[in-house]
Amino acid sequence: MKLIKQISLIGLTVVLLSSCAKIFYSPDARTLANKQQTIAIIPSKISIAASRKVDAEAMKEQQKTESLNFQNEIYSWMLKRKMQGKITKEIQEIQTTNAKLKRAGYPENPLTTAELCEVLGVDGIMTSNFGLSKPMSDGAAIALGLLVGAWGSTNEVRATLSISDCENKKLIWNYEHKLSGGVGSSPSRIVDQLMRQASIKMPYVIN
Repeated sequence: MKLIKQISLIGLTVVLLSSCAKIFYSPDARTLANKQQTIAIIPSKISIAASRKVDAEAMKEQQKTESLNFQNEIYSWMLKRKMQGKITKEIQEIQTTNAKLKRAGYPENPLTTAELCEVLGVDGIMTSNFGLSKPMSDGAAIALGLLVGAWGSTNEVRATLSISDCENKKLIWNYEHKLSGGVGSSPSRIVDQLMRQASIKMPYVIN
């Protein structure tokens, strides 16, 4: 029973901040953000460390899946804050965003910020990049924790969030952070921790 409780607790491990964030904030970021009415969240760009156990094609499919998973989690987080009155922008439904991007051939056909804005018909876009690695498998982390009482990191994440203004076709805000997740970490937990920190300086959020 004690073993089961320990494993259950580890399943609830949250993402931990592991380094200082780097923030770029344009002097006119808040002014330009306030003028925006509708924003779109672009599917996240995902890079995953190569593994001998996963072939290139399977890795490519995993990246596609995680791209949509992270996009959906960011969208859900933003919608929740909108319901709380902390964000006033209209957020384009991701089904609409992805349908328009697919018709434009994205991401196979790379698009500039200006082109993304035109294709989506919005005032601002939010992009994100997540670099994922697996220094230790979940099984190995649990085994190590039970043996020595130290729960290893199962995934390190380098995350970047950016906001661009469509009218001026320029980057107005950028947030970079490195996080490490324990057993049970997921896109939902990673995004929640990241957004909680990033939102302190995000021009869309009313703190």
